Amino acid sequence: MNNTNKSNNWLFEITPKNKFFSLNLKEVWQYRDLLFLFVKRDVITVYKQTVLGPLWYLIQPLFTSVTFTIIFNNVAGINTGNVPPFLFNLAGITVWNYFTACLNGTSDTFKANASIFGKVYFPRIITPLSVVISNLIKFGIQFLIFIAFYIFYYFKGSDLTLNISLLFFPILIAVMGILGLGLGMLISSMVTKYRDFSYLITFGIQLLMYLSAVMYPMELIKQKMPEYAWIVAYNPLAYIIETSRYMLLNIGEISFSGLTYTLIFTIAAFIIGLLVFNKTEKSFIDTV
Repeated sequence: MNNTNKSNNWLFEITPKNKFFSLNLKEVWQYRDLLFLFVKRDVITVYKQTVLGPLWYLIQPLFTSVTFTIIFNNVAGINTGNVPPFLFNLAGITVWNYFTACLNGTSDTFKANASIFGKVYFPRIITPLSVVISNLIKFGIQFLIFIAFYIFYYFKGSDLTLNISLLFFPILIAVMGILGLGLGMLISSMVTKYRDFSYLITFGIQLLMYLSAVMYPMELIKQKMPEYAWIVAYNPLAYIIETSRYMLLNIGEISFSGLTYTLIFTIAAFIIGLLVFNKTEKSFIDTV
């Protein structure tokens, strides 16, 4: 009898989630080694067999900034004030790339990891979390390039100044990551049933970039195209990009109402994304 009781004292018991909303940070912490393993996989193995390796992290924002500078500043004549156009574009692209990397990586969670999810149990949210963390490392590498060019233009004589709001820049990046995580979990859940959603992501992100004030100040669209300015004004990403440029380059202004709207939108997107993600993980294996 005693032997029977002892044999029933399991160390772990895996049961379906009863709560509709469950972040379960305690269980995520228990699987932190797996989380770090996924992060290492995303950072190292992606470019392990490439010629340039991690240099691809640097090539993309540099070439994109050069292209934007030629097209939008030299040809279209967009004025960036005292800030060099290349540095203006590099600041926006560096921040924007972090969001797109988070969104692209998390939006394919169920489809890309179906073979793992069907064999081994672990908190499924670890997978999209690892994408956000690993992309934060990539963002740090790209941000170092921005700092290098900032120093170069500063000693070249450009009128560049810092302000105290720069201390809150990490919070802004965290909001960007959470927004990408929330939207990515929502999209990944929809992709399990509607495969054509995955084809729309690439096109949608390209279109969203032009509506997020990445390559122009928000004030410019209000002046030249006031009838369409509301589209940018309702885009929370535009306020993040605009605020990041203010913090990094001391150009433009901070819209506290816009940041409040962005924060509310981010929290709502994360909660809705997590709710749908938790619901989908119970039955996704039948549809993937």
